[in-house]
Amino acid sequence: MKQPKNWSVLLGAAFLMATSAVGPGFLTQTTVFTQSLGASFGFVILLSIILDIGVQLNVWRVIAISERRAQDVANAVLPGLGGFIALLIVLGGLAFNIGNVGGAGLGVNVLTGISVETGAVISAAFAIMIFLVREAGKIMDRFAQILGLVMIGLIVYVAWISSPPLAEAAIRTFAPEQISFTAIITLVGGTVGGYITFAGGHRLLDAGVKGKDALGQVTTSAVSGISLASLIRVFLFLATLGVLQQGKVLNPENPPASVFELAAGTLGYKLFGVMMLAAAITSVVGSAYTSVSFIKSFSPRIARNENWVIIAFIVVSTVIFVSIGKPVKLLVWAGLVNGFVLPVTLGTMLVAAHKKSLMGSYRHPRLLTLFGLLVVLIMTWMAGDTLVQQIKGW
Repeated sequence: MKQPKNWSVLLGAAFLMATSAVGPGFLTQTTVFTQSLGASFGFVILLSIILDIGVQLNVWRVIAISERRAQDVANAVLPGLGGFIALLIVLGGLAFNIGNVGGAGLGVNVLTGISVETGAVISAAFAIMIFLVREAGKIMDRFAQILGLVMIGLIVYVAWISSPPLAEAAIRTFAPEQISFTAIITLVGGTVGGYITFAGGHRLLDAGVKGKDALGQVTTSAVSGISLASLIRVFLFLATLGVLQQGKVLNPENPPASVFELAAGTLGYKLFGVMMLAAAITSVVGSAYTSVSFIKSFSPRIARNENWVIIAFIVVSTVIFVSIGKPVKLLVWAGLVNGFVLPVTLGTMLVAAHKKSLMGSYRHPRLLTLFGLLVVLIMTWMAGDTLVQQIKGW
């Protein structure tokens, strides 16, 4: 018997995943690739959406059916593997959270003129308030939903006033003039890489959405999460395309900010501040929550004090940003680690999907398995190539 759908929980998990993905890096990647590929970037977005859905359905289904978090699934596949994956997720999440805190500070700076560091502290304090209340999970769900809708509204408005060439974008989405393999991998890694892969899946598990009867809900939430993140990317792509079509040049120092400003003037620049703040602070919340969910099963004390550990995670990220800024090399290597995390975790989930001791009588769809294997192979190759390039340039 199928479980009745709890739309509040399903949308909460979907928005948590989507808003975790839509951070400062997401905004920058989208505008930069649109600038280099033009309307053909629509094809890259389409292909990445298909791959993203394949990744999320694989991972979230295994978590739901096994009724275990990813690190516990990994330990069941190979003892000790869960600890290794948890370490990668937490280190990568912490490093990227430094950038998220900085992005929130930048948003506050654009809106008020106060320093980025002060804005970062204010934003972190706001994020911390969510985890000081008893019903933190429900508050987090609603927070992600509200700011997610704000971001969608803002980017739809900017896309509309930029008057993008819709016909050309539609044609090139299915008949591209050029294809960037690197762009596809970057988008997949940026949308479902690292901790983001598990944000919604772990949230559903914590909310009690699990077991075979919940597969319909899991699928709905996973597809909704990818759809929401992709919706924001599509409209940012269209807004950027519209600005470029008018012959305007983006500021290389801050491409997404210049899209908003060139499309709508001073008002657009202020709207960018709202967009950046919403994108960054929701990523701060999502990163902290998901990173801590990877270590709480290792210690009853962490599980009992989960909210306080999440708060500590946010505080540490903020202190590092305020004291030493956004360390470039740390973030470069964190990005590389993130590139390896997806094939390792997804590969582990695919093995678990066919392990009867974990999945019982459930049979994992072959198409999802093939999708997953394809992403594992591609991401492994790209991460390995990037590692070689980083070592050469170190």
